[in-house]
Amino acid sequence: MKKIFILLSNYHEEILKYFIILGSVLLIVAALPADTQFNFEIHKGKPWPYEPLIAPFDFAIYKSESELTQERIEATKNVHPVFLMDTSVAADKIARFKEAFRSQFPENKSSKELEFCISILNELYSRGIVQFAESNELKNLSTITVITNNVADDRDISSLYTVRTAFQYCENEIEKVFPAHKDKLLSLLEDHIAHNVFFDKNRTVQFQKQALENISLTHGMLQAGESIIRKGELVDNEKFQKLHSLQLEMQNMELNFSSRSMVFFGHFIIVSAAITMLIVFLAQFRKEIFSENRKVFFLMLQVVAICYLYVWLRKLEVPSHYIAPVCILPIVVRTFFDTRIALFTSIIALLIISFIAPDGFDYMFIQTIGCMTATFSIVNLRSRSQFFITVGMIFISYMITYSGISILHQGNIYEIHGENIKWLLVSSVLSLAAFPLIFLFEKTFRFLSDVTLMELADSNRALLRELALKAPGTFQHSLQVANLAEAATYRVGGNTLLVRAGALYHDIGKIEMPLYYIENLSTQNNPHDDLPFEESAGIIISHVLKGIEIARSRGVPDQVIDFIRTHHGTTFVQYFYQSFLKNFPAEELKEERFRYPGPLPFSKETAILMMADSVEAASRSLKKLDQHTIDALVEKVINGQVAQEQFINCPITMRDISEVKKIFKKMLMSIYHVRVEYPEH
Repeated sequence: MKKIFILLSNYHEEILKYFIILGSVLLIVAALPADTQFNFEIHKGKPWPYEPLIAPFDFAIYKSESELTQERIEATKNVHPVFLMDTSVAADKIARFKEAFRSQFPENKSSKELEFCISILNELYSRGIVQFAESNELKNLSTITVITNNVADDRDISSLYTVRTAFQYCENEIEKVFPAHKDKLLSLLEDHIAHNVFFDKNRTVQFQKQALENISLTHGMLQAGESIIRKGELVDNEKFQKLHSLQLEMQNMELNFSSRSMVFFGHFIIVSAAITMLIVFLAQFRKEIFSENRKVFFLMLQVVAICYLYVWLRKLEVPSHYIAPVCILPIVVRTFFDTRIALFTSIIALLIISFIAPDGFDYMFIQTIGCMTATFSIVNLRSRSQFFITVGMIFISYMITYSGISILHQGNIYEIHGENIKWLLVSSVLSLAAFPLIFLFEKTFRFLSDVTLMELADSNRALLRELALKAPGTFQHSLQVANLAEAATYRVGGNTLLVRAGALYHDIGKIEMPLYYIENLSTQNNPHDDLPFEESAGIIISHVLKGIEIARSRGVPDQVIDFIRTHHGTTFVQYFYQSFLKNFPAEELKEERFRYPGPLPFSKETAILMMADSVEAASRSLKKLDQHTIDALVEKVINGQVAQEQFINCPITMRDISEVKKIFKKMLMSIYHVRVEYPEH
C-alpha cells in the first residue's frame, strides 16, 4: 500500500492527465447514439459503388417525401368544409313566429295561414340556411359536410338556402296559395328567417388531421434476403427509397444488451483512436502544452463539448444537422493556441461527429473547410469586430463547398437545396457564441487572448500611467524595449502582443524607488554614491520582486508577470559587482548579493525581452554612436548572455539569436539616426 501511495505521489500529474483523457473518451462514447450504423453514402442518380446489398431483415419501404406531399394535398382536398346545423334555431324561430302571428291575428281566424307559414319555416330550417360570413372563400365550393345531431352528411352546396334564397322561396310559395295576404305574411316570415348552418373551423381542421394521419408512410415490403441493389446499378427513385428505408430501420432498431455493448465497444475504439492522435500530436510537437494538465483538460473539454452539442441538436430533431455551430471550436482554440493545434483539434472532433452524421463525407468536407476558414481568419485577432468578419467568411466557405457538392451529386446547378444553405447561415451566425465563451475560458483557465493583450499594452492603463509619472525614464526605456522585442519576435516567430505587453511591464517594480535607477535621475546627485556596493546591488535587484508584487496586486496576468520574473535571469548587477571587485580585491565576495535570483527565460519571447532590455540599456551608455559601436555593443551583450547560459531553458536557436541581433542593430541605428557607412571605391 505504501508503494502505491509513493507511486501516486510521484506520478500524480501524469495519472491525472491520462484520467482526463480517458474520461473524455468515455463521455464522448456515452453521448453517441447506441444504434447500428448504415455505412453507405446514398446519391440519387449515381451508380451504386459498393458490393450488392441484400435485405438483412424484413422491412417496409417508406414513401418518398414528394409522394407523401402529394397524398397530403389530395387528402386535404378530399376533406370538405364542415358545417354544423343548430337545431335550436328552428325551434326558437318557429315559436316566436307563432306568438307574432297570433298577436297580429288575435281572432285566430287564419289557422290555415299559420299552418302554411310554419310548414314553410320547417322546410327552410330542415334543409338549412347556411352562413358564409366567417369564411368567404368557401362560397366557391360545391360540396360541404353538414353535421346534424352528430350525424355527418355530405351535401351539395346548392341544396342549402341562403337568407336571400330562403326569402325568395317564401315569396314564391305565398304567391301560389295566399296571394291576397302576401305582403303581411311575407313581412312576418322575413323577421323569422335566420341562419342555422354555421362553418365549424375546428372540426374542419380535425377532419383534415384525421385524413392526414390515415395516410400510410409506407408502401410495400422487402423480405429478408431479397436483393436491394447491385453494384454499378443506378440509384433511381425506387432504389433510393429502398436504401433510405433500410437506413431508417437500422437507426430505429431496438438492440439487445449484447448488441448495444458491441456498438459501445466499436464507438470506444473509434473515439479512442481519434483522441490518441490528438494526444500523440501534443506529446510530439507541443510538449509545453502536453506537460500542463490545465491545457490538456481545456482541449479535451472543447472536443467533448462540440460532440455533445451536435448530438444534443440531433436529439432535438432540428430541421437540419448543418445548424450545429461546430466552427466555435477552432475559433476558441485558435484564440489561445496556435493554428496547428486549432486545426488538429477541429479535425479530430469532426472525424468523430461525421461518423454519426447522415452524410458523413459531405458533412466532414464542408465543416473542415469551414473550420479551416475560421482558423485562418483569426490568425491576427486585434479587435472584437473581427468576429463578425470571421462569421461572414465561414458562411462564404460553407456556401461554396455545399454548392459544389450539390452540383456534383445532382448534376444540375438548379437543384441546389437552398434550405440547407439557410441553416448553414444560421450555423455561421451561431458561431458568434465563441465571443462570450472566449471571455469565460480566459478567466477560468487563466489564458490570455490577443484582445486582452492589446488592452494590457494600452499606455493609458492606470499602472502604466503611474509608471510614466513616477519613473518617466523607465517608462521611455520600456517603450523602446517593447519596440525592439516586438520587431525581433515578429522576425523569428512568436507572440508579438505578449512580448510587447511583457516589455511594458517588465520594470514596473521601479515605481517604488525610481531615483535609484540611472534613467530617472534628473540631477548629478546619485543616491548610490552614499551606499555600499552590496546595498546598491540589493536595491537594483529588488525591483524584480517588487515588480512581481505590484503586478499581482494590480491583477496583471501570470503570463505577463513571467517577463518581470525572468528579464534579468541569473545575471550579475555588473556595475556594482565589478566596482566591488575593483575596490575590495582582498575581501571574500558573496556572489548571491550581486546576482539576480532568476529564473532563467523559458520561452522564445522571454529570451528576446532579456536581450532587448540589456541591449537598450547598454546603448544609452555609448559615447560614440556609429555602426561599428552599435554592432560591437549588440554582439558583446548578447554573446555575454549566451556565455552565461541564460537561454538554455528556452526553445531559441542560434539562428534565431543571429536574426535578433540583426534586428536590434538595424533598429538602434534608426533610433539614434546613425547613417550606414558605404564602402569606399
